[in-house]
Amino acid sequence: MLNIAILGLGTVGGGVAEVVEKNQAKIQKILGQEVRVKYILDIREFPGVKNLVNDINVIVNDPEVKVVCETMGGKKPAYEYSRLALEHGISVCTSNKELVDACGCELSEIAARNNCSYLFEASVGGGIPILRTLREACAHEKISRITGILNGTCNYILTKMRSGSDFQAALREAQDNGFAERNPAADVEGHDTARKIAILATLVSGKKFSYEQVHCNGITQITQQDILDAEKNHATIKLLGMFDAEKSQILVSPFFVKSDHALYNVNDVFNGILIHGNMLGDVMFYGKGAGKLPTASAVVSDVIECLKNFGKNIPNGLENLQPAEVSPITTDEKIRSL
Repeated sequence: MLNIAILGLGTVGGGVAEVVEKNQAKIQKILGQEVRVKYILDIREFPGVKNLVNDINVIVNDPEVKVVCETMGGKKPAYEYSRLALEHGISVCTSNKELVDACGCELSEIAARNNCSYLFEASVGGGIPILRTLREACAHEKISRITGILNGTCNYILTKMRSGSDFQAALREAQDNGFAERNPAADVEGHDTARKIAILATLVSGKKFSYEQVHCNGITQITQQDILDAEKNHATIKLLGMFDAEKSQILVSPFFVKSDHALYNVNDVFNGILIHGNMLGDVMFYGKGAGKLPTASAVVSDVIECLKNFGKNIPNGLENLQPAEVSPITTDEKIRSL
């Protein structure tokens, strides 16, 4: 039996436990053994959860625990817990884009020193297998451009605005449906997208791009009139993260997207990521960019990879990177054009 632990029994953490349970037969076929969630760490009480603990030391000092799933979000205590696990030779799989952006390089180097792994497929694109694809299947490609709808909340709001809702009404609907947090600032102001495009740019460039380097505008100033103006020109408005490797520019902004563009019909909570390789040309990845089970599925895919390579370090593209230099973006348009 292979034992894992989950840090944080929130939406994604609960989803990881559900994926492991429901897809146990498939997982056993891959690994040849059963995978068991031995511990769930959370400071809250959950009646009926028998394997709940509130002390990280219980987990990291148990030699049976091979992988930790960090689904807490934020930097504290996620950084301290992830570092402690890696220092004990326990691989960490995370959905925490904020931590990956801020501390991913450091944690990856700790993992390498301790013959374990730090993987973060679920941090960008939810259930879309974009990071492993870039790291492995496209490793030989020179990726010159990434353009993506990377935030399902914003995409849902903009889709509803096309149907006649104003921004506030669309935001309330997103919150009522569980697609937006009570405090939606990280989503609607573009910060979530900025972290994701920084991670993508880092992986394809081999240099460390950080969230703070992203020229960032969100969707809070988009009006119904803007939506109507776009439709008159056979376009729609999407919040895009964009990285141009040749110009060394990285930004997040609302864009007018024409009806003949591949991202035009990416609606509701779905994400679409378009990459351009020098040999491959244009390739698009599409799927649910958030949500309990799609994101949890991506975490579990990393868990399986770590268990298959137990005792080894899986390079993740964040090791030993130099800081990237970013060319300034001098214009600050409310809505840009592709």
